[in-house]
Amino acid sequence: MGDVERHPADPATDDDRVVVRVATRIAGVPQAAWDACAAGGGELQKDSVRPANPFVSHAFLKAIEDSGSAARETGWLPQHLLYEDGDGRLLACMPCYLKSHSQGEYVFDHGWAEAYMRAGGRYYPKLQASVPFTPVTGPRLLARAGTDPIQRQAILLEAGRTLSEELGVSSLHLTFMTREEWDLAGRRGYLQRTDQQFHWRNEGYEGFEDFLAVLSSRKRKTIRKERRAALEDGIEIEWITGRDLTEAHWDAFFAFYMDTGARKWGTPYLTRECFSLLGQSMAEQLLLVLAKRDGDYIAGALNVIGADTLYGRYWGTTEMHDFLHFEVCYYQAIDYAIENRLACVEAGAQGAHKLARGYMPVETYSAHYIADPGLRRAVADYLERERRAVAHEAALLTEESPYRRDRG
Repeated sequence: MGDVERHPADPATDDDRVVVRVATRIAGVPQAAWDACAAGGGELQKDSVRPANPFVSHAFLKAIEDSGSAARETGWLPQHLLYEDGDGRLLACMPCYLKSHSQGEYVFDHGWAEAYMRAGGRYYPKLQASVPFTPVTGPRLLARAGTDPIQRQAILLEAGRTLSEELGVSSLHLTFMTREEWDLAGRRGYLQRTDQQFHWRNEGYEGFEDFLAVLSSRKRKTIRKERRAALEDGIEIEWITGRDLTEAHWDAFFAFYMDTGARKWGTPYLTRECFSLLGQSMAEQLLLVLAKRDGDYIAGALNVIGADTLYGRYWGTTEMHDFLHFEVCYYQAIDYAIENRLACVEAGAQGAHKLARGYMPVETYSAHYIADPGLRRAVADYLERERRAVAHEAALLTEESPYRRDRG
């Protein structure tokens, strides 16, 4: 890409111009510089140089790319936008990929693609500003702490539009972005989309029983029954994190991941090497919850630990046991969050069944630049109706809250 003129309101550099360029490998970007932008206002994990949101960290993206999970061959060609000053100092960046399909995104635009192609258009390739295979809200416009970060984020949005035009692609999609970024993108002319997930909030509970105490009596009894049933047949639960994680653990978990992935969506997205690389670079931010029976692991869930949030990512099992999925993925995550004073558990995409287990609806946000005026008008009309429907469904679900009405 060419140079982008520096806005007069941004005195962060003495140069008359700044440069926005594309990096085709995250490995080609210095880790400290990327993570300084990903940390935004300086909210780094305590005792760590990594950003509070682990998924936009250099280590996570590098493991995804170096393992071949997100690569040209899998339809994820890195096109990371780097906004630098005249001395090459990274001021802001955006994780971005050139996509030849719409898999692994969790914000579904297949209908848009089909309609556009039926009308004679070419929807693919497109640009995707996201963390591959990761439906987790987090910053997408990563700006280093300093004067006027919003102006730097606006430059990234304009640079993304320019890159779309230079590449001749149909669209640019920023998915699972923060509400503040979404608002800014809307002001810059991007189309706005909402969806919902289910998150659990820690209200300062001292233990799982404190959490159960704020639920309705019926829900409380149901959860206790499910937890007892899940651990029948001598099933035991282990938490494994940090230096205790071994390749044997990853071997066991990968078997679970492959089994569930093959049954749900065909070919799983992550390679076996990806888990090893994650274990090497960010083991302290990983939590494996494994279920064992008769000395053998039979199921497990991978969680990622943020500054104040536990993120549930992948689950799998080689044996079917009633309620084991709920125990390993949802209840153990709550246990861990309470014990470690984490404020939230995000249990992944979709799933209204999580509501009965204390996970409440939360909006998620994405923004979309559509190059073709006709397609843009059609998508804008669709999104206006979809936003109303999402808000209406969230209101209905909230009315079905499992929490006691009389709690303070």
